[in-house]
Amino acid sequence: MATDTLKSTTGAQGASGGGLRRILLDNGALTALIVLVVALSALSGDFLTTDNLLNIGVQAAVTAVLAFGVTFVIVSAGIDLSVGSVAALSATVLAWSATSHGVPVALAVVLAVATGIAAGLVNGFLISYGKLPPFIATLAMLSVGRGLSLVVSQGSPIALPGSVSHLGDTLGGWLPVPVLVMVVMGLLTAFVLGRTYIGRSMYAIGGNEEAARLSGLRVRRQKLAIYALSGLFAAVAGIVLAARLSSAQPQAANGYELDAIAAVVIGGASLAGGTGKASGTLIGALILAVLRNGLNLLSVSAFWQQVVIGVVIALAVLLDTLRRKAGAAPVAAGPGSGGGRGRQAATYGLAAVVTVAVVAATSLLHGGSASATPKMGLSLSTLNNPFFVQIRAGAQDEARNLGIDLTVTDAQNDASQQANQLQNFTSSGLGAIIVNPVDSDAASNSVKAADKARIPVIAVDRGVNNAVTDALVASDNVAGGELAAKTLAGKLGGRGRIVILQGQAGTSAARERAAGFAQGLKAYPGIQVVAQQPADFDRTKGLDVMSNLLQAHPDVQGVIAANDEMALGAIKALGSRAGTSVQVVGFDGTPDGLSAVKAGTLYASVAQQPTQLGRIAVDNALKAVQGKKVERTVKVPVKVVTRQNVAGFSG
Repeated sequence: MATDTLKSTTGAQGASGGGLRRILLDNGALTALIVLVVALSALSGDFLTTDNLLNIGVQAAVTAVLAFGVTFVIVSAGIDLSVGSVAALSATVLAWSATSHGVPVALAVVLAVATGIAAGLVNGFLISYGKLPPFIATLAMLSVGRGLSLVVSQGSPIALPGSVSHLGDTLGGWLPVPVLVMVVMGLLTAFVLGRTYIGRSMYAIGGNEEAARLSGLRVRRQKLAIYALSGLFAAVAGIVLAARLSSAQPQAANGYELDAIAAVVIGGASLAGGTGKASGTLIGALILAVLRNGLNLLSVSAFWQQVVIGVVIALAVLLDTLRRKAGAAPVAAGPGSGGGRGRQAATYGLAAVVTVAVVAATSLLHGGSASATPKMGLSLSTLNNPFFVQIRAGAQDEARNLGIDLTVTDAQNDASQQANQLQNFTSSGLGAIIVNPVDSDAASNSVKAADKARIPVIAVDRGVNNAVTDALVASDNVAGGELAAKTLAGKLGGRGRIVILQGQAGTSAARERAAGFAQGLKAYPGIQVVAQQPADFDRTKGLDVMSNLLQAHPDVQGVIAANDEMALGAIKALGSRAGTSVQVVGFDGTPDGLSAVKAGTLYASVAQQPTQLGRIAVDNALKAVQGKKVERTVKVPVKVVTRQNVAGFSG
């Protein structure tokens, strides 16, 4: 009776509150998406174009497919932190088996999908039968999956067979295949949740696991199936991502598990379990994609983008919380009635009409607003490294001098994120694009798209494989690595025990510099390399790895580091021995590295003059826009900087 009274009271209040307010409260994520679309349409004339909207769909596809799988887990009150690593592992298994071992492509795809399912089953077994908390079990699989991906690939990207790479193409020259895959997987998710026994079991387990068990559900078996489904969807997402990049990247989808979880929660699911639906998850993934796309188009600082995305995620979830407190209807928990589905369809239809009307009105703000200022985009592999910060500084200084509007983005060492940024640049119709590739192979499809749009592309520091760029402005990483090895060997008199700190596994810079080290040391048989370990171009990891190596090899006499940041970490680990009994050689010529050279703790740095790289890249981009002749390869010489010549060096 009390329940009936409450329902009627709530209904009366809802009627008096107005139908539109009720619709907005009942669909918090949809409301947020509409607001974003309208706002970005008003702020940027490049947002509401067919090419850009298709870009958003492609960029949302991988996150959405991952999130659909995570939806099953979250509805059942679980969590899966391993989906990003499982996606990378599945794609690596596909490429490795098809290219390195001659397995037929169809069978290789089956192996990749089986890998994802197997990882999910392991998660489910550890949680159901091993009684591990889902957070711990899937966190362990996150590490295992990423490690196995690196082991299988030997830390290097593996090219995909052409038949699989077509999954990243378009149908009819305009409809992206990843979008189709996203739609199909979304429909499959909706079917499983709303029309199958296991879908109803997910809601029951998430609502009250003990009650579900007492009702006769075999909870442990159901959890095995739930996590296996999550692994299956992760494998599909990994294959789609690899197809977009034309290669399987061992470091791909790093951190995507957080985006997937965010998409599910933004879409209205509760981390406590029992609620969630496929359409809400899709809306959550679209919100993230629209937000990132719009911030790129608006030239928002790469650092502020992370802040804005975090704030919007928090606000979207807060809106959903307020909706629940206001008495709005809960997110569909399981198969609803026909009337409920009809109301939902009507809501989405109304939302579409309102959005189109408002967007059409705001688009008038951008009519005929052309600018004479040349616009260019610069996509850097990372800004979490002083070397690339200097490239940005040089490029921005030259852009200001030449009157160029330069947009800078940070790919955060994620090849797929860089692909998104390059697509955004292309759809914005920029005059030229400058790219510092995360990986030379993975950037090829995006560069081809820019070339098709007749946008000049300048590569800086690293080249782009299997695609034509107007110019490459770079130092020779292999030659620089060889020079670093010879410098250290000469200082040691051609004899000694050394260690090598390698860069981030899977990146072209790490591979090329390592090849240079090996080539340079061939002339010095008296030099013994006692250990080689990656420290990911990071100073803290350089400190940790060097500290560990010193326990096994306390008598080392030299260190070669693939960049100055790792060299500075090694110097910290060596303490007073740095520059005295142990000689350290770095790479890049960063300000901190040069300060260490002056102090004598760093014997030498192979300096690439990154500021000059940025300036020359912008100069050549402007020449290409103006139709002037541009040299295909512009080499900026590297220079060994020691204490004797550091005073006269300028990067």
